[in-house]
Amino acid sequence: MSLHHLTATDAVALFRSGELSPVELLDAVVARTRAVEPVVGAVTEELLDDAYEAARESEARYRNGTARELEGIPLMLKEEQPIAGRLSEEGSLLEQGRIADETHPIISRILASGAVVHGRTTTPEFCCAPVTHTALWGITRNPHNIAMTPGGSSGGSGAVLAAGETVLATGSDIGGSIRIPSSYCGVVGFKAPFGRIPGLSPFNQDTYCADGPMARSVADTALLQNVIAGPWSGDQASLRPTVRVSGEVTDLTGMRIALSYTLGGYAPTAEVVANTTAFADALRAAGAVVEEVDLPWTPEKVLEIAWAHFGGIMGPFIESVGEEDPARVAQLMPYTRAFIEAASSAGSFAEGLAAETGFYRPLGAVLDRYDALVCPTIANTGMPADAACTDSAEVFSQLMTLPFNVVGRVPVLAVPSGRAANGVPTGVQVVGRTYDDPTVFRIGAAAEAELALTSNPDWWPAL
Repeated sequence: MSLHHLTATDAVALFRSGELSPVELLDAVVARTRAVEPVVGAVTEELLDDAYEAARESEARYRNGTARELEGIPLMLKEEQPIAGRLSEEGSLLEQGRIADETHPIISRILASGAVVHGRTTTPEFCCAPVTHTALWGITRNPHNIAMTPGGSSGGSGAVLAAGETVLATGSDIGGSIRIPSSYCGVVGFKAPFGRIPGLSPFNQDTYCADGPMARSVADTALLQNVIAGPWSGDQASLRPTVRVSGEVTDLTGMRIALSYTLGGYAPTAEVVANTTAFADALRAAGAVVEEVDLPWTPEKVLEIAWAHFGGIMGPFIESVGEEDPARVAQLMPYTRAFIEAASSAGSFAEGLAAETGFYRPLGAVLDRYDALVCPTIANTGMPADAACTDSAEVFSQLMTLPFNVVGRVPVLAVPSGRAANGVPTGVQVVGRTYDDPTVFRIGAAAEAELALTSNPDWWPAL
């Protein structure tokens, strides 16, 4: 494995043995960024002065035995997560030059854990598209196939991980924004259940929304999750006690896992179905019983519920950007305007809340009988890097992620399942019972070990 595609867990072992230093690893990922960014376009800014200072401190801590949980690990942050005193533009010309006045709590925890934060990653405008291109930052491309999108809205984070520009990254997810780029980029991402990871107002109160970890392995994802999870005094929705997860590979004997290819009304491609079957077979090889189940969900019903929610939560937030000067709204990306229009024409927020309760019940019944559910992450095998994404019904008919934001108390781990003929990876979601985070990590780690995709150096693009 090349140095720039090293996992965090392997890097820590090499740091402890003295075979590698944090500065040497930072040098490797910075050099990789210089080499591939002209093609990938996933970084909004580098933070190298602070990063090298942190890396030198990490070297000293390994020497004197005071290394912290993420000591010396290069990490990039999704730009949407603010840092006080730094740009907070959210991919929008309307926000260009805006400076944040507070720091996201997970960033404070990441820095306190010894991670070497060396850059920030691109998003679509206001994080409201499953692709990552903006008038402000340009087009972010999928390192596995540069004609295709890395997904969104955490597309920059998925791309830098796949390209080897960093070791760990953060994302956020309100409709699949961690899991979509995890699938398209062939990495791992975790949508935590509501309240597990603290956030900033107002979206810390949104049951659809979760910040979370992204990485190149289940173990690395667990490592970052354990740093950022847990209660925070600034967020009354953050849960007690802290729940730790593990990426350790264990036998799955005795576990019963449900499998759905369609969730009821989605239509995955033949390649997605084949790779999902391979994932299910890997779980069987690890000792689990895997059985196919039926669910009654359709993209149309999911959107009906979600648009009512988005209309109440995100629509007014985005529209407020242009209130003082309505002409500024014309500067929004077409997909942003389409999002606002769809959300503003939906049913009431209260109607959406009532529908969410009934929507969960079929899944709840499945999870009464099984330890977890597995299903595809995305029905297709990619979208062009510059896809317009203005036809919401068509776009969301492909994204099998949104149902699990509607039922936001379930943990969902996105894990690679294979690769399509066009070179774009495919992925599976491991959906747990409400707040049962450890089980989805256990299942994901077992399948990852059996499939041996991301541990193969050939999985990662040379660019």
